Amino acid sequence: MQGLMMDMPLLVSSILEHATRHHGDAEIVSRRVEGDIHRYTYADLNVRARALASAFTLQGVAVGDRIATLAWNGYRHLEIYYGVGGMGAVVHTINPRLHPEQIAWIINHAGDTHLAFDLTFLPIIQAIAPLCPGVKSWIAMVDGDRQPSVAGLELVNYEELIASGDSGYRWPELDERTAVGLCYTSGTTGNPKGAMYAHRSTVLHAYAAALPDAMGASARDSVLPVVPMFHVNAWSIPYVCPLVGAKMVFPGPNLDGKSLYELFEAEGVTYAAGVPTVWQGLLQHLRSNKLRFSTLTRTVIGGSACPPAMIDAFRIEFGVDVIHAWGMTEMSPLGTLSRLQLKHLKLDENAQRQILAKQGHVVFGVDMKIVSDDMADLPWDGSTPGNLLVRGPWVIREYFRGEGGDPLVYDADGRGWFPTGDVATIDADGYMQITDRSKDVIKSGGEWISTIDLENLAVAHPAVAQAAVIGIAHPKWDERPLLIVVKQPGAEVTREELIEFYKGKVANWWIPDDVQFVEAIPLGATGKILKTKLREQFRDYQLPQ
Repeated sequence: MQGLMMDMPLLVSSILEHATRHHGDAEIVSRRVEGDIHRYTYADLNVRARALASAFTLQGVAVGDRIATLAWNGYRHLEIYYGVGGMGAVVHTINPRLHPEQIAWIINHAGDTHLAFDLTFLPIIQAIAPLCPGVKSWIAMVDGDRQPSVAGLELVNYEELIASGDSGYRWPELDERTAVGLCYTSGTTGNPKGAMYAHRSTVLHAYAAALPDAMGASARDSVLPVVPMFHVNAWSIPYVCPLVGAKMVFPGPNLDGKSLYELFEAEGVTYAAGVPTVWQGLLQHLRSNKLRFSTLTRTVIGGSACPPAMIDAFRIEFGVDVIHAWGMTEMSPLGTLSRLQLKHLKLDENAQRQILAKQGHVVFGVDMKIVSDDMADLPWDGSTPGNLLVRGPWVIREYFRGEGGDPLVYDADGRGWFPTGDVATIDADGYMQITDRSKDVIKSGGEWISTIDLENLAVAHPAVAQAAVIGIAHPKWDERPLLIVVKQPGAEVTREELIEFYKGKVANWWIPDDVQFVEAIPLGATGKILKTKLREQFRDYQLPQ
């Protein structure tokens, strides 16, 4: 016997319809590439997204066709999320920080038929257009009177494209398993691989992300996603905010501390999300100018491990709660978030701090476990590290076009799990903590050393701006840790002082054998430290004997 409920598919267009009908006057504010501030509402977004879907339909775009973007966070990019996704085509967001040849490879692999871009990225378009014969039109996301003219390249104007469509377009009732989004991994090793999201997985993910013990967004919030919309759909914030009716504030290309702070204050931002490298610049601006937040109360930090010192800085110095989050492209991306439970409220501040520094607890929809190399389940004791596996309705079962074959591993019951490539511990309450990437963990004398723990301790030193730890070959111990440091501007610190800083904080055999000071640490397209580049840079380095 089946239940007697209405059968309504979970579609991203239903999120926009809800926002239009029940939060139609909520604001969407964007700092544009042109430099000015643009304002409109969810009701306005709905009108333009429908016109865009109609225009693409007239251009011959069909269900399943891929439409690419090279764009910052802004209202036009949001219109493409809903216009393209709502009509049944696939929004393919591309990271502009990748090398142009890699961008061209991704476009061709995805089979993109049209590409919309912000003018910031016109040089990239000029470089890749000859390499992408399958792209039928290059769409400049700019007002008609600012449309550039490029020799040898015919550009379509975004505003003229929308004007050619019908705002009365009706959203089709698609199968909820229809593809809606395509994001490629950052490709730090080999070519990137595509994660293809469905309407069903995207809507379920947005529901989960909005839960109180997840991102906890509401119609009382003014939300600014610093995390780019080309970075795993800005962690679902473009879907979460319309779902709950929150005000949205888009920063455009200006992600420096000064620009972000001014926008926070001008638009009453209560909630923000971004990676640690962005927040470093914001904290430095606040301290240098003796500033405070007047409305910001919480921020989600993810993308890479957030140093406890940064969590403390936001909480103690500026009164902002940090929600430490973890996920990955293959998970849409939400996996865990660190929020306290009722029983934790009785703990002292230091005990609470240790919990909040972890990557956190799963939300309903995600399951996880840690296993040994032979797939044996490992205990949840908070100290035993293992290979982290996940499963759930917004976790991929395979990559686009079957790249890499079947990525899943299977347990004794035949259930498939996605191997994250992370090494982690899980405590008795189910809080997960990443100790390393499996390819980065240092194996010294048969024991594992967490590079993340060593990096977090290093950046807690007041003279350290950035830190990375890599393993260096050792004749007796196989590998030993090398600490690589970028100093704070104007600060001085010695090798001996940093090594001394570790004493009493970690086991003696964890302490790095040496320290190297550099001008900059290489970062990937999503702000993560490129350990591959560092290992290449220090491949001839010899540890002191």
